[in-house]
Amino acid sequence: MAADTTSPDDSSVSWREAFATWARIAALSFGGPAGQIAVMHRILVEEKRWIGETRFLHALNYCMLLPGPEAHELAIYIGWLMHRVRGGLLAGILFVLPGLISLSILSTIYAVFGQIGIVQALFFGLKAAVLAVVLEAVLRVGRRALKSNGLFAIAALAFVGIFFFALPFPLIILLAALTGYVGSAAGLTWFKSTGHGAAQAGTQPSLIDAAFAQGVPEHVRPSMWRFIRTVVVGCIVWLGPLAALLVLAGPQNVFTAIALFNSKMAVVTFGGAYAVLAYMAQQAVEKYHWLKPGEMLVGLGFAETTPGPLISVVQFVGFMAAYRHAGSLPPLEAGLIGGFLAMWATFVPPFLWIFAGGPYIEALIGNKSLNAALSAITAAVVGVILNLAVWFFLHTVFGKVDELHGFGLSLALPVPASIRWPTLILALAAIVAIFRFKAGMIPTFAACSAAGIAYYLIMGFLGLGNLVQL
Repeated sequence: MAADTTSPDDSSVSWREAFATWARIAALSFGGPAGQIAVMHRILVEEKRWIGETRFLHALNYCMLLPGPEAHELAIYIGWLMHRVRGGLLAGILFVLPGLISLSILSTIYAVFGQIGIVQALFFGLKAAVLAVVLEAVLRVGRRALKSNGLFAIAALAFVGIFFFALPFPLIILLAALTGYVGSAAGLTWFKSTGHGAAQAGTQPSLIDAAFAQGVPEHVRPSMWRFIRTVVVGCIVWLGPLAALLVLAGPQNVFTAIALFNSKMAVVTFGGAYAVLAYMAQQAVEKYHWLKPGEMLVGLGFAETTPGPLISVVQFVGFMAAYRHAGSLPPLEAGLIGGFLAMWATFVPPFLWIFAGGPYIEALIGNKSLNAALSAITAAVVGVILNLAVWFFLHTVFGKVDELHGFGLSLALPVPASIRWPTLILALAAIVAIFRFKAGMIPTFAACSAAGIAYYLIMGFLGLGNLVQL
């Protein structure tokens, strides 16, 4: 490749610099998609000038239209623009690799030592802090997304649909998208797209923009043959392990169930990680019985405090599912395989979406009706995340929750006598820290975990037993 410079006059950078840059981004990718996108913007737009502001925002809009983790897809997209498919693979793999390693270690520690008192106390504090983080996500996404009465209505209806009537998450997203699309096409201001911020041209020409000024690169030009070849190869790579498991192990095998569940999620996870967490948590806890509700919060805390996409929590879920249903395999070995399968089924599809759809991005950008559909999906996501916060609150703060069914309703009602006061107090303290004192996520997690350990030690000193519950 070219020399180790990133001159705006040069259309490419060396593989050594590309590797170092994407590894740096991966190591700094904490704090969920908003933080990860901010890191990429600072390094790739402002510092390296690999991509201009306008094209960066266009790429982000495209990734927001796709199912899956948008920050991961944005990394793949920019890597693909820079160095074709190999560049997309480099960027995408490095983006998730630190989290894959970190979560493998943390999941192993939890599985082996999670029932030891003081370790359980640490996780008790962690899950209380996660309640505050999810609530903060509701308000953060809501401020960005709910720019009109129509979008407020979509958010409210999404919450009612999933919380009171248990409507499937994919159905809610589909209905929201159709509502936004039709509303925009009909010219209704209630469903006017708010976009993702105005793009402003940078003061310096970027490498990619300089290359496009000389002509659209060959790999960016739409090609039906390339599209078909990419889809076929991508589906084989993505679904090959699932097909092999179905044939060799059968549909009831835990590894097959993990691969199938995460493959289905990969095509319906519109709106970011928090949106799909409600669907994933309820399925993993209530349908498959892989984890307890409190353990979902532990897994989410792991994903929040390690580099990589937040949806990497699927690795913890897959690990625990296989660990507890290991069959003839050693439990830890089964857990590591289950976690890797979950990550494979979740993070391979974004490569397919980008490599197949990337050349057609110009046809999508600027389409007002599609942007309106995106805005409606994001509004619905606010309601879904609110449901996630309420679901976690009910199943964590209360020891018992009754399910009410009838007249189309599917409603969870807490039993007041089962309230867990230590969890509630610690969660409220985390809420005050984040909202009142603007404490960061990692300091809040650290403080709550320390408080959980202190509570455990005090209760033990007083001879009152271990009241810490997950």
